[in-house]
Amino acid sequence: MSDIFEQLKPKVSAANKKIVFPESLDERILEAASKLAGEGILTPVLIGEEAAIKDKAASLSFDISGCKIVDPTNYSEFAAMVDAFVERRKGKATPESAREILQTENYFGTMLVYQGEADGLVSGAVHSTSDTVRPALQIIKTKPGVKKTSGVFIMVRNEEKYVFADCAINIAPDANDLAEIAAESATTADLFGIDPRVAMLSFSTKGSAKSEETERVAEALQIAKENNPELVIDGEFQFDAAFVPSVAAKKAPDSEIKGDANVFVFPSLEAGNIGYKIAERLGNFEAVGPILQGLNKPVNDLSRGCSTEDVYKLAIITAAQA
Repeated sequence: MSDIFEQLKPKVSAANKKIVFPESLDERILEAASKLAGEGILTPVLIGEEAAIKDKAASLSFDISGCKIVDPTNYSEFAAMVDAFVERRKGKATPESAREILQTENYFGTMLVYQGEADGLVSGAVHSTSDTVRPALQIIKTKPGVKKTSGVFIMVRNEEKYVFADCAINIAPDANDLAEIAAESATTADLFGIDPRVAMLSFSTKGSAKSEETERVAEALQIAKENNPELVIDGEFQFDAAFVPSVAAKKAPDSEIKGDANVFVFPSLEAGNIGYKIAERLGNFEAVGPILQGLNKPVNDLSRGCSTEDVYKLAIITAAQA
């Protein structure tokens, strides 16, 4: 396992966080929950019928005695949860529709987080990204001053650690979105022990090409600097100018980023998604994520092809975010 998780685990264990797993009958989820509870890293909160969950765990020889099980159909505070959901949705849900919606695991689990009964949620092993993210956006919502959530990967190879954003959520971010993504990605970098040096990427370096796309990145840089004057950030950069000191010296000699950027903000989801997969497959980096950022409380999305180890790691990250 990457050192990045060994560094996070003591901090997470000391905080004693509760992380919700709505997909509690999935073998990968049960195994990861058993491991997390057994190691004392966090308290998994499994959503579903208690007997069914315990039977499934027993059939797989997983010890879930350290987990908490909550059944939406037999939850003593369900009426209060319905009222809170109706209030949160501001006229978009009736008590009748709320009762139906809150029987679905992701909505119920997200409400537990919203109401402070848990600290974060991990889903997506069975459900789609939209099934995981939609309840979070409707209930938990984005932090003050943040309009959109975004998704980053921590790219790890031996001692090297970088943040790539946004590789998961926003298809065509505008200048304000990019500025926001840059600031949130710097915060995520701090969480992983990365002192953020942020590069706004494009196919141009410091005006070497002019287009609507490059000017959007340049505008995003100015917005990010105005909103976060303490942040080390520059652009627009081609990747080599942000990453290779000798290229930076030629293409951007006056920049405070001297080929030593470690947080890379891509201009579009298309570029970010391609970029992280190239680094993963050709550069042999481990891609940790996607980690969702910008929400009031952490919710993270697994791939449906995830492994038990992926669940385990993302739960640790979610607890660290909390």
